[in-house]
Amino acid sequence: MSNAEWVARSRARVWNPCTQMKDHEWLPLVPIKKAEGVWLEDFEGKRYLDAVSSWWTNVFGHRHPHIVSSLKQQLDEIDHIMLGGFTHQPAVELAERLCTIAPPGLTRCFYADNGSSAVEVALKMSFHYWRNVGKPAKQKFIALSNGYHGETLGALAVGDTGLYRETYAPLLIQPIIVPSPDCYERRPGESWEDHTRRQFEHMEAALKKHAHEVSAVILEPLVQCAGGMRMYHPVYLTMLREACDRHGVHLIADEIAVGFGRTGKLFACEWAKITPDFLCLSKGLTGGTLPLAVTLTREEIYTAFYDEYRSGKAFLHSHSYTGNPLACRAALATLDLFADPTVLARNRQLAQMMWAGTDELRRHPYVAEVRQQGMILAIEMVKNARKREPYPSEERRGMRVYQYGLEHGVLLRPLGNVVYFMPPYVIDPEEIGLMCRIATEGIMEATSD
Repeated sequence: MSNAEWVARSRARVWNPCTQMKDHEWLPLVPIKKAEGVWLEDFEGKRYLDAVSSWWTNVFGHRHPHIVSSLKQQLDEIDHIMLGGFTHQPAVELAERLCTIAPPGLTRCFYADNGSSAVEVALKMSFHYWRNVGKPAKQKFIALSNGYHGETLGALAVGDTGLYRETYAPLLIQPIIVPSPDCYERRPGESWEDHTRRQFEHMEAALKKHAHEVSAVILEPLVQCAGGMRMYHPVYLTMLREACDRHGVHLIADEIAVGFGRTGKLFACEWAKITPDFLCLSKGLTGGTLPLAVTLTREEIYTAFYDEYRSGKAFLHSHSYTGNPLACRAALATLDLFADPTVLARNRQLAQMMWAGTDELRRHPYVAEVRQQGMILAIEMVKNARKREPYPSEERRGMRVYQYGLEHGVLLRPLGNVVYFMPPYVIDPEEIGLMCRIATEGIMEATSD
C-alpha cells in the first residue's frame, strides 16, 4: 500500500496525540513502515533522520540488536504476570540495578506504565507518607513556572505550561507556583549561576511560608523540556536539596526526559551531587521499545507504609501492566548498553559536534539563543534577537521548520518556536552534520519574511 492509503486509513480511525487533527487536511501524516538506528522509513522508501528520538525515548536508536535479542528471549519465557502477590526475575533484577546506579540512598522501586504515572506515584506517595507519620496537613505541592510533568490529572496539576493545563484547570489541584530559574530570562551580562542563585530566593520564600502545609517540591532537573527546552544551573538543585531538608519537605526529581545520559551524566541530579526523595524515570528506560516507568524512593519512605494491614497505611496504587516482564527485560538490556564506559564519553564528543554544527545560528538575527545541556540542544527563534521579542504563536514558525525538515529527510518537531535536537546516541558525525544543516536551512526559510 502507498503512503496515501495508510494515511487515509489512519485518519478514518486514529486520533493522534498532541495534535489538532484538522491540521492533517493540509499537513500529511507520515506513515512509517520500519525503523533502524537513527532512521525511520515510510512505505515508499523515503527515510527520515529521527533527530528527536521519537519523543525522547530511543536513546540507543530504533531496534537496537541487543535490546531486540533480549526481548525475543524473554518472550520465550514469560510475557506478563501481575505484580500484585507475584514477582519475577526481570522486575527483581531491574530494581536491583536501578538502586545501584541511581543517586545514593534510593533503595526502593515502584513500577508504573508511563512517565505521567511515575509522577502520580511520587505525588501520592509523598502526600500519603506525611499522613502516615502524623502530619496530615502537608497536602500541597510546590512547582516551577513553565514546568511540565505529564498529562494525567495529577501530573498535569503540578505543571505550569498553559497550553496543556488551562482547559482542564477546573479539574486540577492548585500547586504553589514559584518562578523558574530559567536562564533564558537572565539579565544582560549575568552568569547562569548568578541568575540561578537569585531566582532561588523565590523558592526559599515559598518554603519558609508554606513548609507546614507542603508535601513536596517537584521539578525537572536542569532542563524544562516541554516548556521549550529552557535550562538552568545545577546550583539550584544543590540549594533546593538543602532547603527541603531544612524545611522538612520532600524533593521529587522528574527525570523522565532528562535521565539516562541526556544531560551528559546518567542522571541530571548527578551534576549537583544530590539525591532526591523520589526519582521518576521513564522514556529512555527501555531504550524506547516498550512503555515502562519507575519511581525510586528512600527506605525511610518505604518504612512509613510497612505495617499491619489493619493500620490502613498500605500504598494501594496499581496498574495492570506494572513491572511487565518484557518491558523490564528491555530496560535491563538498555542498562547493559550504559554499562559501557565509553557511551557517555562519546556523547560528550557528539554534543560538541552539535554545538559546532549550529555556529551559524548563534549569529542569526532571528535567533535569540542557542543553548545546550549534554545531548539536548535548543535554538530559540524570535522576531527580534536583540530585544528577544517572540514571534506571535499563530504564525507557527516552528511548524515551518518541521515541514522543511520532513521535505529534506529529517524529523524535527519544534516546541512552538524552539527547534531542538535530542538524537539517539548512535548518531554519527555525518548524520549530525545533516541534522544541523537541515535545521539551519529550515530556520533560515521560516524566518525569511
